[in-house]
Amino acid sequence: MKRTALVLGLAGLAVATTLVVRAGLGTVVAALATAGLGLVWASLVHVVPMALNARAWQLLAGRRRGRTLAFFTFVVWVREAVNGLLPVARVGGEVASARLLVRRGVPGPQAGASIVADMTVSLVTQLVFTLGGIAVLAARAPGGPLVRTAWISAAAAVPIVVVLVIVQRAGAAEILARVARALAGRWMPEALVGGARRLDRATAAVYRSRGRILRCAAWQLAGWAAGAAEIWTFLAFAGSPVRFTDALALESIVQALSSAAFVVPGALGVQEGAFVAVGGALGLGAETALAAALARRARDLIVFVPALVVWQWQEARAVLARRAIGEGDALP
Repeated sequence: MKRTALVLGLAGLAVATTLVVRAGLGTVVAALATAGLGLVWASLVHVVPMALNARAWQLLAGRRRGRTLAFFTFVVWVREAVNGLLPVARVGGEVASARLLVRRGVPGPQAGASIVADMTVSLVTQLVFTLGGIAVLAARAPGGPLVRTAWISAAAAVPIVVVLVIVQRAGAAEILARVARALAGRWMPEALVGGARRLDRATAAVYRSRGRILRCAAWQLAGWAAGAAEIWTFLAFAGSPVRFTDALALESIVQALSSAAFVVPGALGVQEGAFVAVGGALGLGAETALAAALARRARDLIVFVPALVVWQWQEARAVLARRAIGEGDALP
Protein backbone atom coordinates (compact mmCIF):
# COMPACT_ATOMS: atom_id res chain seq x y z
CA MET A 1 0.00 0.00 0.00
CA LYS A 2 2.82 2.39 0.92
CA ARG A 3 4.73 1.46 -2.22
CA THR A 4 1.64 2.10 -4.37
CA ALA A 5 1.11 5.49 -2.73
CA LEU A 6 4.76 6.36 -3.37
CA VAL A 7 4.54 5.42 -7.05
CA LEU A 8 1.29 7.33 -7.53
CA GLY A 9 2.69 10.32 -5.68
CA LEU A 10 5.81 10.43 -7.83
CA ALA A 11 3.71 10.08 -10.98
CA GLY A 12 1.46 12.91 -9.86
CA LEU A 13 4.48 15.08 -9.07
CA ALA A 14 5.81 14.43 -12.57
CA VAL A 15 2.48 15.47 -14.10
CA ALA A 16 2.35 18.65 -12.02
CA THR A 17 5.94 19.52 -12.90
CA THR A 18 5.27 18.96 -16.60
CA LEU A 19 2.26 21.26 -16.49
CA VAL A 20 4.25 24.03 -14.82
CA VAL A 21 7.12 23.68 -17.30
CA ARG A 22 4.77 23.76 -20.28
CA ALA A 23 2.98 26.84 -18.96
CA GLY A 24 6.31 28.53 -18.25
CA LEU A 25 7.80 28.51 -14.78
CA GLY A 26 8.59 32.21 -14.95
CA THR A 27 5.01 33.23 -15.78
CA VAL A 28 3.58 31.00 -13.04
CA VAL A 29 5.98 32.46 -10.48
CA ALA A 30 5.14 35.96 -11.73
CA ALA A 31 1.43 35.33 -11.13
CA LEU A 32 2.20 34.17 -7.59
CA ALA A 33 4.44 37.18 -7.01
CA THR A 34 1.67 39.53 -8.19
CA ALA A 35 -0.64 38.12 -5.52
CA GLY A 36 1.97 38.83 -2.84
CA LEU A 37 0.44 38.72 0.63
CA GLY A 38 -2.86 37.91 -1.04
CA LEU A 39 -1.60 34.33 -1.02
CA VAL A 40 -1.65 34.37 2.78
CA TRP A 41 -5.04 36.10 2.99
CA ALA A 42 -6.57 33.62 0.55
CA SER A 43 -5.18 30.77 2.64
CA LEU A 44 -6.64 32.17 5.86
CA VAL A 45 -10.06 32.36 4.22
CA HIS A 46 -10.12 28.57 4.63
CA VAL A 47 -10.98 29.06 8.29
CA VAL A 48 -14.53 29.95 7.17
CA PRO A 49 -15.39 26.65 5.42
CA MET A 50 -13.73 24.74 8.27
CA ALA A 51 -15.98 26.49 10.80
CA LEU A 52 -19.07 25.85 8.66
CA ASN A 53 -18.21 22.14 8.35
CA ALA A 54 -17.55 22.02 12.09
CA ARG A 55 -21.03 23.40 12.77
CA ALA A 56 -22.53 20.74 10.49
CA TRP A 57 -20.67 17.99 12.36
CA GLN A 58 -21.58 19.45 15.75
CA LEU A 59 -25.27 19.06 14.88
CA LEU A 60 -24.79 15.32 14.36
CA ALA A 61 -22.71 14.74 17.49
CA GLY A 62 -25.01 16.75 19.74
CA ARG A 63 -24.22 19.90 21.66
CA ARG A 64 -23.11 19.03 25.17
CA ARG A 65 -20.53 20.33 27.57
CA GLY A 66 -17.13 20.40 25.91
CA ARG A 67 -18.51 19.82 22.42
CA THR A 68 -18.24 23.46 21.41
CA LEU A 69 -17.99 24.89 17.92
CA ALA A 70 -14.37 25.81 18.66
CA PHE A 71 -13.59 22.17 19.56
CA PHE A 72 -15.20 20.80 16.40
CA THR A 73 -13.41 23.43 14.30
CA PHE A 74 -10.14 22.19 15.80
CA VAL A 75 -11.07 18.57 14.99
CA VAL A 76 -11.96 19.51 11.39
CA TRP A 77 -8.62 21.37 11.18
CA VAL A 78 -6.73 18.24 12.23
CA ARG A 79 -8.83 15.97 10.01
CA GLU A 80 -8.19 18.06 6.91
CA ALA A 81 -4.50 18.40 7.74
CA VAL A 82 -4.01 14.65 8.09
CA ASN A 83 -6.00 13.86 4.95
CA GLY A 84 -4.37 16.64 2.97
CA LEU A 85 -0.71 16.26 3.92
CA LEU A 86 -0.20 12.62 4.89
CA PRO A 87 -0.37 9.55 2.58
CA VAL A 88 -3.42 8.08 4.32
CA ALA A 89 -5.88 7.77 1.39
CA ARG A 90 -8.24 10.21 3.14
CA VAL A 91 -8.88 7.73 5.96
CA GLY A 92 -6.34 8.84 8.54
CA GLY A 93 -8.14 12.12 9.14
CA GLU A 94 -11.27 10.29 10.25
CA VAL A 95 -9.22 8.04 12.56
CA ALA A 96 -7.49 11.06 14.08
CA SER A 97 -10.79 12.85 14.60
CA ALA A 98 -12.30 9.73 16.20
CA ARG A 99 -9.45 9.66 18.71
CA LEU A 100 -9.99 13.33 19.53
CA LEU A 101 -13.73 12.86 20.05
CA VAL A 102 -13.30 9.81 22.28
CA ARG A 103 -10.62 11.61 24.28
CA ARG A 104 -13.05 14.50 24.80
CA GLY A 105 -15.49 12.05 26.37
CA VAL A 106 -17.81 11.36 23.44
CA PRO A 107 -18.94 7.70 23.65
CA GLY A 108 -17.32 5.54 20.96
CA PRO A 109 -20.52 4.55 19.13
CA GLN A 110 -21.79 8.15 19.13
CA ALA A 111 -18.46 9.46 17.88
CA GLY A 112 -18.35 6.84 15.14
CA ALA A 113 -21.96 7.48 14.15
CA SER A 114 -21.36 11.21 13.82
CA ILE A 115 -18.27 10.58 11.66
CA VAL A 116 -20.06 8.07 9.40
CA ALA A 117 -23.08 10.33 8.98
CA ASP A 118 -20.92 13.42 8.45
CA MET A 119 -18.92 11.65 5.73
CA THR A 120 -22.09 10.44 4.01
CA VAL A 121 -23.80 13.81 4.08
CA SER A 122 -20.53 15.32 2.85
CA LEU A 123 -20.54 13.01 -0.18
CA VAL A 124 -24.16 13.89 -0.97
CA THR A 125 -23.66 17.63 -0.59
CA GLN A 126 -20.42 17.52 -2.58
CA LEU A 127 -22.30 15.80 -5.40
CA VAL A 128 -24.94 18.54 -5.31
CA PHE A 129 -22.23 21.22 -5.22
CA THR A 130 -20.41 19.57 -8.13
CA LEU A 131 -23.59 19.41 -10.20
CA GLY A 132 -24.07 23.12 -9.61
CA GLY A 133 -20.50 23.80 -10.69
CA ILE A 134 -20.91 21.72 -13.85
CA ALA A 135 -24.09 23.67 -14.67
CA VAL A 136 -22.13 26.93 -14.40
CA LEU A 137 -19.34 25.49 -16.55
CA ALA A 138 -21.88 24.28 -19.14
CA ALA A 139 -23.33 27.78 -19.34
CA ARG A 140 -19.87 29.28 -19.88
CA ALA A 141 -18.53 26.61 -22.27
CA PRO A 142 -21.51 24.73 -23.71
CA GLY A 143 -21.00 21.49 -25.58
CA GLY A 144 -17.33 21.05 -24.79
CA PRO A 145 -15.74 17.64 -24.08
CA LEU A 146 -14.87 18.74 -20.55
CA VAL A 147 -18.52 19.43 -19.77
CA ARG A 148 -19.66 16.10 -21.22
CA THR A 149 -17.01 14.23 -19.23
CA ALA A 150 -17.99 16.09 -16.06
CA TRP A 151 -21.67 15.19 -16.49
CA ILE A 152 -20.83 11.52 -17.10
CA SER A 153 -18.55 11.40 -14.04
CA ALA A 154 -21.19 13.02 -11.84
CA ALA A 155 -23.83 10.58 -13.07
CA ALA A 156 -21.51 7.66 -12.30
CA ALA A 157 -21.07 8.94 -8.73
CA VAL A 158 -24.80 8.89 -7.97
CA PRO A 159 -25.22 5.09 -7.61
CA ILE A 160 -22.07 4.94 -5.45
CA VAL A 161 -23.56 7.41 -2.97
CA VAL A 162 -26.91 5.60 -3.03
CA VAL A 163 -25.26 2.23 -2.33
CA LEU A 164 -23.28 3.74 0.54
CA VAL A 165 -26.46 5.05 2.18
CA ILE A 166 -28.24 1.71 1.69
CA VAL A 167 -25.32 -0.22 3.19
CA GLN A 168 -25.34 2.01 6.25
CA ARG A 169 -29.07 1.62 6.73
CA ALA A 170 -28.65 -2.16 6.46
CA GLY A 171 -26.34 -2.07 9.48
CA ALA A 172 -22.88 -2.70 8.10
CA ALA A 173 -20.93 -0.85 10.77
CA GLU A 174 -19.40 -4.07 12.09
CA ILE A 175 -17.82 -4.78 8.71
CA LEU A 176 -16.72 -1.15 8.34
CA ALA A 177 -15.21 -1.22 11.82
CA ARG A 178 -13.13 -4.30 10.97
CA VAL A 179 -11.90 -2.62 7.80
CA ALA A 180 -11.03 0.50 9.81
CA ARG A 181 -9.12 -1.60 12.32
CA ALA A 182 -7.19 -3.29 9.49
CA LEU A 183 -6.28 0.08 7.97
CA ALA A 184 -5.57 2.04 11.14
CA GLY A 185 -4.27 -0.66 13.44
CA ARG A 186 -3.50 0.53 16.94
CA TRP A 187 -4.49 4.12 16.09
CA MET A 188 -8.18 3.24 15.91
CA PRO A 189 -9.79 3.81 19.34
CA GLU A 190 -10.91 0.50 20.84
CA ALA A 191 -14.01 2.21 22.20
CA LEU A 192 -15.04 2.84 18.59
CA VAL A 193 -14.12 -0.47 16.99
CA GLY A 194 -15.18 -2.69 19.87
CA GLY A 195 -18.84 -1.66 19.77
CA ALA A 196 -19.79 -2.21 16.14
CA ARG A 197 -23.39 -3.23 16.88
CA ARG A 198 -23.80 -0.19 19.10
CA LEU A 199 -22.31 1.85 16.29
CA ASP A 200 -25.05 0.51 13.98
CA ARG A 201 -27.73 1.57 16.45
CA ALA A 202 -26.14 4.98 17.03
CA THR A 203 -25.86 5.60 13.28
CA ALA A 204 -29.51 4.63 12.77
CA ALA A 205 -30.48 7.05 15.56
CA VAL A 206 -28.62 9.90 13.84
CA TYR A 207 -30.38 9.23 10.54
CA ARG A 208 -33.79 9.13 12.24
CA SER A 209 -33.39 12.81 13.09
CA ARG A 210 -34.11 14.11 9.60
CA GLY A 211 -34.17 17.70 10.77
CA ARG A 212 -30.58 17.47 11.98
CA ILE A 213 -29.50 15.75 8.76
CA LEU A 214 -31.08 18.49 6.64
CA ARG A 215 -29.53 21.27 8.74
CA CYS A 216 -26.17 19.49 8.56
CA ALA A 217 -26.49 19.33 4.76
CA ALA A 218 -27.31 23.04 4.60
CA TRP A 219 -24.23 23.97 6.65
CA GLN A 220 -22.05 21.68 4.55
CA LEU A 221 -23.28 23.21 1.31
CA ALA A 222 -22.43 26.61 2.75
CA GLY A 223 -18.98 25.24 3.57
CA TRP A 224 -18.44 24.00 0.02
CA ALA A 225 -19.49 27.38 -1.36
CA ALA A 226 -17.24 29.22 1.08
CA GLY A 227 -14.30 27.21 -0.24
CA ALA A 228 -14.70 29.03 -3.55
CA ALA A 229 -13.91 32.29 -1.75
CA GLU A 230 -10.28 31.12 -1.45
CA ILE A 231 -9.89 30.89 -5.23
CA TRP A 232 -11.84 34.12 -5.79
CA THR A 233 -9.65 35.99 -3.27
CA PHE A 234 -6.37 34.71 -4.68
CA LEU A 235 -7.29 35.49 -8.29
CA ALA A 236 -8.37 39.00 -7.28
CA PHE A 237 -4.98 39.62 -5.66
CA ALA A 238 -3.21 38.00 -8.65
CA GLY A 239 -4.76 40.51 -11.01
CA SER A 240 -7.11 38.01 -12.70
CA PRO A 241 -10.47 38.59 -11.01
CA VAL A 242 -13.32 36.25 -11.90
CA ARG A 243 -17.01 36.14 -11.12
CA PHE A 244 -17.82 34.29 -7.93
CA THR A 245 -19.93 31.81 -9.90
CA ASP A 246 -16.84 30.94 -11.95
CA ALA A 247 -14.88 30.42 -8.74
CA LEU A 248 -17.69 28.11 -7.56
CA ALA A 249 -17.44 26.07 -10.76
CA LEU A 250 -13.67 25.80 -10.47
CA GLU A 251 -13.76 24.87 -6.78
CA SER A 252 -16.53 22.30 -7.16
CA ILE A 253 -14.93 20.34 -10.00
CA VAL A 254 -11.39 20.54 -8.59
CA GLN A 255 -12.65 19.25 -5.22
CA ALA A 256 -14.61 16.45 -6.87
CA LEU A 257 -11.64 15.26 -8.91
CA SER A 258 -9.28 15.55 -5.93
CA SER A 259 -11.67 13.48 -3.80
CA ALA A 260 -12.00 10.86 -6.54
CA ALA A 261 -8.20 10.60 -6.68
CA PHE A 262 -7.95 9.80 -2.96
CA VAL A 263 -5.39 7.06 -3.60
CA VAL A 264 -2.93 9.66 -4.95
CA PRO A 265 -1.15 11.41 -2.03
CA GLY A 266 -2.33 15.00 -1.92
CA ALA A 267 -4.03 14.48 -5.33
CA LEU A 268 -0.67 15.46 -6.84
CA GLY A 269 -1.01 16.18 -10.53
CA VAL A 270 -4.76 15.61 -10.47
CA GLN A 271 -5.45 18.90 -8.72
CA GLU A 272 -3.10 20.83 -11.00
CA GLY A 273 -4.57 19.24 -14.12
CA ALA A 274 -8.10 20.06 -12.95
CA PHE A 275 -7.18 23.70 -12.35
CA VAL A 276 -5.72 23.98 -15.87
CA ALA A 277 -8.61 22.19 -17.61
CA VAL A 278 -11.48 23.90 -15.82
CA GLY A 279 -9.68 27.24 -15.56
CA GLY A 280 -9.06 27.18 -19.30
CA ALA A 281 -12.75 26.56 -19.98
CA LEU A 282 -13.55 29.57 -17.81
CA GLY A 283 -11.09 31.80 -19.65
CA LEU A 284 -8.07 31.60 -17.34
CA GLY A 285 -4.60 31.22 -18.81
CA ALA A 286 -2.65 28.08 -17.92
CA GLU A 287 -0.11 30.11 -15.93
CA THR A 288 -2.86 31.75 -13.85
CA ALA A 289 -4.68 28.47 -13.27
CA LEU A 290 -1.44 26.79 -12.16
CA ALA A 291 -0.64 29.73 -9.89
CA ALA A 292 -4.05 29.17 -8.24
CA ALA A 293 -3.24 25.45 -7.91
CA LEU A 294 0.11 26.24 -6.29
CA ALA A 295 -1.65 28.74 -4.03
CA ARG A 296 -3.82 25.83 -2.87
CA ARG A 297 -0.66 23.87 -2.09
CA ALA A 298 0.72 26.87 -0.21
CA ARG A 299 -2.52 27.02 1.76
CA ASP A 300 -2.00 23.42 2.83
CA LEU A 301 1.39 24.36 4.26
CA ILE A 302 0.26 27.63 5.84
CA VAL A 303 -2.93 26.29 7.42
CA PHE A 304 -2.38 22.56 7.88
CA VAL A 305 1.24 22.17 9.01
CA PRO A 306 0.49 23.95 12.33
CA ALA A 307 -2.47 21.56 12.79
CA LEU A 308 -0.19 18.53 12.45
CA VAL A 309 2.24 20.03 14.98
CA VAL A 310 -0.51 20.68 17.53
CA TRP A 311 -2.07 17.27 16.94
CA GLN A 312 1.23 15.43 17.44
CA TRP A 313 1.91 17.45 20.58
CA GLN A 314 -1.48 16.39 21.97
CA GLU A 315 -0.84 12.76 21.02
CA ALA A 316 2.53 12.86 22.80
CA ARG A 317 0.92 14.33 25.91
CA ALA A 318 -1.74 11.60 25.88
CA VAL A 319 0.91 8.86 25.60
CA LEU A 320 2.92 10.34 28.47
CA ALA A 321 -0.22 10.63 30.59
CA ARG A 322 -1.09 6.94 30.00
CA ARG A 323 2.44 5.91 30.89
CA ALA A 324 2.32 7.95 34.09
CA ILE A 325 -0.95 6.29 35.08
CA GLY A 326 0.48 2.85 34.31
CA GLU A 327 3.58 3.49 36.39
CA GLY A 328 1.43 4.78 39.24
CA ASP A 329 -0.71 1.61 39.18
CA ALA A 330 2.47 -0.50 39.27
CA LEU A 331 3.71 1.06 42.49
CA PRO A 332 3.19 -1.07 45.65
